[in-house]
Amino acid sequence: MKRQLHIIFLSLTLPALLTSCATNPVTGGQDFMMISEEQEINLGKQYHQEVLKEYKLYDDPQLQAYVARVGEELAVVSHRKHLYYHFFVIDSPIVNAFALPGGYIYISRGILAYMNSESELAGVLGHELGHVTARHSAKAISKQQLSGLIASAAVIATGNRVFGDLSSILGSAVISGYGRAAELESDRLGAEYIASVGYDPDEMIDVIGILKDQDEFEKQRAKEEDREPRGYHGVFATHPRNDQRLQEVIAAAKKQQTTITRPENREEFLNRLDGLVFATSEEEGVTRGNRFYHNKLNFTVTFPAQWRIENRSNSLLSTAKTNDSVILMAIDDLNFKESADAYLRRKYPEVEQLMPVSTTSGLDGYAGVVELKTPYGHKEARAATVFEGKRAYVLIGAHKDRNKLPGDEFFETVKSIRKLKQAERELAKGQRIRIVTAKPGDTFEQLAEQSSLPNYAEAQLRLLNGMYPEGEPEAGQLIKIVE
Repeated sequence: MKRQLHIIFLSLTLPALLTSCATNPVTGGQDFMMISEEQEINLGKQYHQEVLKEYKLYDDPQLQAYVARVGEELAVVSHRKHLYYHFFVIDSPIVNAFALPGGYIYISRGILAYMNSESELAGVLGHELGHVTARHSAKAISKQQLSGLIASAAVIATGNRVFGDLSSILGSAVISGYGRAAELESDRLGAEYIASVGYDPDEMIDVIGILKDQDEFEKQRAKEEDREPRGYHGVFATHPRNDQRLQEVIAAAKKQQTTITRPENREEFLNRLDGLVFATSEEEGVTRGNRFYHNKLNFTVTFPAQWRIENRSNSLLSTAKTNDSVILMAIDDLNFKESADAYLRRKYPEVEQLMPVSTTSGLDGYAGVVELKTPYGHKEARAATVFEGKRAYVLIGAHKDRNKLPGDEFFETVKSIRKLKQAERELAKGQRIRIVTAKPGDTFEQLAEQSSLPNYAEAQLRLLNGMYPEGEPEAGQLIKIVE
């Protein structure tokens, strides 16, 4: 399970507490501030080390260097050009970017996948740079300290449950943004910075469009799946692309645009994304159709056809297309030398109707009926465990109807658990984005049929290519597919 990220803010010394005003590096005015610039930078260093414990950096030195180059060119024209800035691509499928105090800026491979030009990348980095130059995190910390919250926890998050329910000063800001005024200020600064190096400030609107399309897709998907929409990103969340104030700051940035005009650099950017890991990585396991593969743990399992599969931080959740049945699967390391039926009795003392089960590969286990809290409330559910060495595969199945228990589909899932075959090792390596040239007559519907995307493939391909909800590729155009 992804552990929650916690940091205790260091108590401030008396001189720092007496510091109440500082010159705003952007406006030149006076801001209430209870931490110095040096303290802000030290906090950034401290938080950065914790971030690296929680999130791996994406293993592509060339892509890391490319993103850093684009970011550093913007930093040179920023209001705090005297700082050293640090730009990182994190190995996360979540669509987001965030900044820490003092110049540490992170962008996920998840959001990179949905961008289609270097200028869009510059727009996101410029926005995050704006949070640093305007000292938004330092202001947030100062306000909380004034309220007596000198010590708090949890550094940052991306708006997705995978990264934990973090509620710190800084974490809340990254989840929900720094407030409308601060987010708009970061848009203004980002637009100004990208205009100063020659990009079109309208790219800020394009980036917001990417994230708004993600929101629309998520709302549609949640409606079809009969659940609440999930917020995947805090930054830009309050920004409609036709917002009048946003249009005004973009127009103002255009007046500052240099005589040097940069192209959006679509082709080079897309080529740098060729091979980018998409969705979950090999380390987290890969879903293809209704089958899940995990190279490191060396197992595969098949869920019922057309059921959705959600790869959670410590489990797999599969939901029927009709939303009336679920199967939850987890792995438990065995500590006791006991039988599978003894394991179930220990875990679920009230278990009833115990029966032996076995997989098609010869693994033995037991199943029974238990009373559990399920997505449908407290009710009877099926529980099963299959042993392999010192590992227990544990599955829970529940039906929305209180008078029903999962039947054949649950047991077929249990039976499907086995080790990977050698030929399946490649399938477990994960999905990657490939850049191809669209052929005459290509449609996203046709491309979706050939894609390894397990769910909503056509909509996902349109989102990846900036053509959601109804666009189609043109012959000769570079486009992204997922293999």
